[in-house]
Amino acid sequence: MLWSAIVLALGAIKRNLMRSLLTVLGIEIGVAAVIILVTIGNGTTAQVQKQIASMGSNLLMVSPGKRMGPGRSTATPFKAQDAQAIAAEISSVSAVAPIASQALTAVYGNENWSTSVVGTDNNYLYATNRAISEGRPFSESEMRAGAAVCIIGETVRKNLFGGEDAVGKNIRLGKISFEVIGILQAKGQAGMGMDQDDTVIIPLRTLQRRITGNQDINLIMVAVQDSASTSRVQRDIEWLMRERRHITAAKEDDFTVMDTKEIAETLTSTTKMLTSLLAAVAAVSLLVGGIGIMNIMLVSVTERTREIGTRLAIGALEREVLFQFLVEAVILSSFGGICGIAVALAASAWLAGLMKIPYVFSFGIIALSFLFSVAVGVIFGYFPALKAARMNPIEALRYE
Repeated sequence: MLWSAIVLALGAIKRNLMRSLLTVLGIEIGVAAVIILVTIGNGTTAQVQKQIASMGSNLLMVSPGKRMGPGRSTATPFKAQDAQAIAAEISSVSAVAPIASQALTAVYGNENWSTSVVGTDNNYLYATNRAISEGRPFSESEMRAGAAVCIIGETVRKNLFGGEDAVGKNIRLGKISFEVIGILQAKGQAGMGMDQDDTVIIPLRTLQRRITGNQDINLIMVAVQDSASTSRVQRDIEWLMRERRHITAAKEDDFTVMDTKEIAETLTSTTKMLTSLLAAVAAVSLLVGGIGIMNIMLVSVTERTREIGTRLAIGALEREVLFQFLVEAVILSSFGGICGIAVALAASAWLAGLMKIPYVFSFGIIALSFLFSVAVGVIFGYFPALKAARMNPIEALRYE
């Protein structure tokens, strides 16, 4: 029974091939849209997680001011002693890097490049999982003396030196000449599109004494040991900073301790929510395709009224006629689903490469989209099939 119904359905589809292909197109577009949007959304989520992880694992960032709202710009900056206190008094801390930064223009020969100059120490490399591809880190004497040496990111190297060797050369930052002693290994973009390679690192004392003229620290990065709880270390740092900044129990913190895991979770939940929203919007096109199937099937029932009447008159059962037209609707929707999956896989891979995000293959969303397309055929094909099955054979044979 099933095979004969499939043969009859394929014959009916072939007789009106162009109309059938246009019907299939509606389902194909719907399935492809859902899969593409979910795949790109998953790739974006994976990229965000990768970028946050590249900033450093088990990393806490301590900054003056509140995370949101007024008070950040007026908060008292940290001092180097605050970073030293965290390293000395907080257990389970593997590295503490005090950071001060300044936007400057780097100049080499006839080339110049506006970049961020970061004053810190070698702990910064450990805390942020940075490696030096060429050259060396700072020596203890260079950090103590505030020497005019620097380590540059790959973006700065390309824009200033091109293919030329940079280690051992001198660049100018503001009015001061700095010797390039190292090149950071490229890491690409971090969260919010920030280029991690567009940076120049110099000793903290060099920045404070020769560029900013103050002892302010804008950020303290704290790397927590793998076996330790970052939430516990975060609480300990908050208590220590409140004590050092003389904040009474009745007052709120004038600083923020942020866990990179928290940032990753926030951004990941946001991208997942947007992906779900876009998939829901795309799923509407599947419903439109289902309406198209219903419309075509109703037309097909009307055109084949005499054929239906003949089958019923010679003994065909209502359920056999119902099954025949239902199979025809399911074949149309299934073929549209298969074509949509093929188009989606190719388009998703191409778009992922174009957007430079990971291609995340999800068998679940592909299977769900296909099953949904089949369900659309069943649901929207049932009413026309029921109409055909309930025809009066005599009236159907009289139909002109």
